[in-house]
Amino acid sequence: MSYRLNDALPRLRTNDASLTELDLWDNGIRDKEAKALADALKRNASITCLCLGRNKIGDESAIAIADALKSNSSLTDLVLHHNK
Repeated sequence: MSYRLNDALPRLRTNDASLTELDLWDNGIRDKEAKALADALKRNASITCLCLGRNKIGDESAIAIADALKSNSSLTDLVLHHNK
């Protein structure tokens, strides 16, 4: 299911168990939003698939997402292609 980031972030932050797949393809996500997403991923234990392709995520935010995955053991599929 495709979401907008502003709708998905509260669900990620509250660890909504029904949110297991999140498609944020072509959402215009920039570094500020990607860092907020990374912070939410640190505490989330239900998301297994996250698509962030075709956004505007730079190296620094990609590193923040990678760091978040050190705390997240549920995410098994991550799509990041077609970013900056």
